Amino acid sequence: MQHGSVEGGASVGLAPTPGVLVRDIGAQSPRTSIRSLSGDRTGDDRAWDGLGAAAAEPNVFAERWFVQAAAAHLPQGADARAILAWSGGTGAPRLIGSFPFVLAPRYGRMPLRHVASWTHHHCFLGSSMVRAGHEASAWRAILGVLDDAAWARGLLHVTGLVEGGPTHRGLAQAAAQLGRPCDIVHRTERALLRSDLSPQAYYEATVRAKKRKELRRLRSRLAELGPVAVHRLAPGADLGIWCDRFLSLEASGWKGRSGSALASEAGTGRFFRDVVAGAHAAGRLEMIRLDVDARPIAMLVNLFAAPGSFSFKIAYDEAFARYSPGVLVALENYAVLDRPDIAWTDSCAVEDHPMINSLWAERRPVVRVSVPIAGWRRRGVFRVARTAEKLAARLRSRSRPIPSAERSPR
Repeated sequence: MQHGSVEGGASVGLAPTPGVLVRDIGAQSPRTSIRSLSGDRTGDDRAWDGLGAAAAEPNVFAERWFVQAAAAHLPQGADARAILAWSGGTGAPRLIGSFPFVLAPRYGRMPLRHVASWTHHHCFLGSSMVRAGHEASAWRAILGVLDDAAWARGLLHVTGLVEGGPTHRGLAQAAAQLGRPCDIVHRTERALLRSDLSPQAYYEATVRAKKRKELRRLRSRLAELGPVAVHRLAPGADLGIWCDRFLSLEASGWKGRSGSALASEAGTGRFFRDVVAGAHAAGRLEMIRLDVDARPIAMLVNLFAAPGSFSFKIAYDEAFARYSPGVLVALENYAVLDRPDIAWTDSCAVEDHPMINSLWAERRPVVRVSVPIAGWRRRGVFRVARTAEKLAARLRSRSRPIPSAERSPR
């Protein structure tokens, strides 16, 4: 059973009023607060930026500029809140954890209200962030807020954690210290680019010779239409023009026809522009454009969080589909292998994506987890949810067709 907890329905209202101190669990323990994701909170914003620089796990989708752009322009943004955990003890407190969340009315297909990490269609990794060295203590503080809050219903459901990564391990450790399970309820794998090889050597080692020959042929045919050029956003370039070109390119294809392009709605268009501007201001942005005869036919947007990188968005002109412009521009991402500050790039693609899986050999496992919240009623909700999930999994396994290799020769 898959749980798109945020997409599953509108969130419900919160109490108490966001922004007030809700828990202090001791002088040497983290302090916690809840805040809105919109508005001017300069002190918290500076601390959030500092947390991003010291995070246990790079995640651009948990950076302040990304989360605030989503909160300002996307559905549920007005209802989303963040639990902030601050280091205790003497001296100036440091932000050690940030957990954006909503109260969701459904858990998968079940009408179970619960606390869910706030993600959305443009967030490709869970938006929680914890400071290196404070992974478990930050999560214990966050769980403590939920344990004490009358408005926290059901269970905690966290979407988009790198399986076995520092954030996932910290949550599992915190749950274990409190005597609770941290159950993986869904798992996927997606393409990852990670290698010590040079771009050319990786390309030759990963992509079949027959496919490389076909891509050379397509690029040669494309060059018959006019000069082929690859451009990268330069420091002094007009960012607005680059955004205009990307939004127009994406809207020209099937996403535009289906109404799912960023430019299809004013809010998502403004969200994209704010994210790009925020990443650019933070020195985290790369935009790549493939032109034919000075006409953009494919574009990529990458977001950096050293030592990682994330392929955020891609668009191409379907009038040139016979030349595979999306693949040709994706090949330009191999150049990141030459960057000493970037060790890997997350494709942010769906599992088994045929294009990127044929270009990148490594895989990144991403999971959804559920954790019970204190209280017998809420523990009961957790047991009901997990029992239903396990039953559904057994039914699916029984109905799965036997692969031909497993069938009896008779």
